[in-house]
Amino acid sequence: MNRRTGRRTAVGATLLAALAAGVLPGAATAGARTVPGAVVQHHGRLPAAAPVIRQIPLQGAVNVRDLGGYGTYTGGRVRQGLVYRADALSKLTPADVTTVGGLGLTKVVDFRIATEVQYDGPDRLPAGLTATARPVSDLGLFGTLSTAIGSRDPAKQEQILGGGRAEAYMRDIYRTFVTDPASRAQFAATLRELAEGSQGPLLYHCSSGKDRTGWTSYVLLRALGVPEEVAERDYLASNDFRGAYDARVREGLKQSGMMQNPDLLIPLQEVRRDYLAAATARLEADYGSFYGYLTDGLGLDLRLLARLQSKLVTRA
Repeated sequence: MNRRTGRRTAVGATLLAALAAGVLPGAATAGARTVPGAVVQHHGRLPAAAPVIRQIPLQGAVNVRDLGGYGTYTGGRVRQGLVYRADALSKLTPADVTTVGGLGLTKVVDFRIATEVQYDGPDRLPAGLTATARPVSDLGLFGTLSTAIGSRDPAKQEQILGGGRAEAYMRDIYRTFVTDPASRAQFAATLRELAEGSQGPLLYHCSSGKDRTGWTSYVLLRALGVPEEVAERDYLASNDFRGAYDARVREGLKQSGMMQNPDLLIPLQEVRRDYLAAATARLEADYGSFYGYLTDGLGLDLRLLARLQSKLVTRA
């Protein structure tokens, strides 16, 4: 095998690993729902009492949402049209780019690590808008998936991902959101930008829009005074938005012969309460409370938190 062929093989294995992690939405969304207009209502499997989630329907990304609309303890409501959460934007179609352009974004923050961007591609954005790289560690998950899926070996895949190991890996990743100083710095920088009066609508994303993006959204909503159980429902809603896509990915891996048991990937594709609980338990252990995490862990003082609420919460 010559060098060029070997490189293509290695890249292909990594791309398949990325696909399994849900980081290549454009590859599996040919049947994605398209709805006229920029915003649709989506209830999915959420409880009936849950607030309506405002999805931005795109063909090349499946987990793009407006974070506004949630009520707060103070009787206010998170403003719509100012904060958006998303999965990777590297597979957007020209029509998608036009839709994103209609959001009036002034900043896009990309939490993906360099390897993810290298193989998945940079964001496709409206003219004049460039993503700000703000990588947050995945504890080597991307490489682990490359090894497991690229091996085509059911025994090795079971050894790496089976027996609760995938779930344990995810809990470890969530704990590092709290314990890793570099990760805390990236989350804090994003919240500071949201608090700035001059900052217009902002979108942040990772690969699947569920873990690094999910944690950022959970922290932001709680900082704004959204009840903990509501912030948790927003976090869990990624399973509704990503479920059909992720099932197609697993089926594709099985049909291609890459995995005999692609259900090993489900713990990596989903968000779960115990993943979130691993992070919140860690922050309570390290900082005593959620407020301590905001102030001591992220370095956000009372004045900045007040500015954040003033900008993003409308009073009844």
